[in-house]
Amino acid sequence: MTGAARGIGEATARRFAAEGAAVLIADRDGKAAQATAAAIREAGGRAEAAECDVADRASVDAAVERAVAAFGTLDVLVNNAYSCSVHPADFADESDEDWHQDLDVSLVGAMRCARAALPHLAAAPGRRGAIVNVGSVNGLSYFGNHAYSAAKAALVSLTRGLAVQAAPDGVRCNLVAPGTVRTPAWAGRDAVLDAAAGAYPLGRVGEPEDIAAAITFLASRDAAWITGVTLPVDGGVLVSNPAFMDALRGE
Repeated sequence: MTGAARGIGEATARRFAAEGAAVLIADRDGKAAQATAAAIREAGGRAEAAECDVADRASVDAAVERAVAAFGTLDVLVNNAYSCSVHPADFADESDEDWHQDLDVSLVGAMRCARAALPHLAAAPGRRGAIVNVGSVNGLSYFGNHAYSAAKAALVSLTRGLAVQAAPDGVRCNLVAPGTVRTPAWAGRDAVLDAAAGAYPLGRVGEPEDIAAAITFLASRDAAWITGVTLPVDGGVLVSNPAFMDALRGE
């Protein structure tokens, strides 16, 4: 599981471990990965850590081999690592470097991980191999952050392609598209999250555990006949238009 040291990744790793899975905490922050793995072990779960930069093929390959060496098999890959560059006010000010960064981590990084993991997922006992990509509502509608959004939209397409490519080997591939989630990326911006909650029909932003539950479902045998889907976990934001409703009410 990439980007697993904190936020959605950490919550998902804890959920997997609580349900009996052995988890590799792969993260570019090696110390944080070690701390998360240790916390899971202290809670009675099985977890190891690996420093992993998904923008580097050798690092990805090493992390996959570490998981197989530690646990004997690799049944599930969760692609959670991402990059979201600062969104300038004017599109003309966006840099090539920011676009390369967001695409290389959020999209190509997921490809690198899938490429390294697929032979092991195909060999998983009982044809239970699964990939769950973590996308975003940004990949499905406009919420700003052009480079990040483009990468997440492309990840939807990659998910569909991998679902078809891997199906003969019994490997499923699906994507979870979260809305706004209270993670460390929003640290110190509680007022922004509180304001954003009003745009969500369910009246709140998401918590990492909301997304972890959906990822765990798509990785499980309960989803054995589900592949190639994009599952929004977004409090209803994609099906609502508060500004339009306010306009109709004259507000």
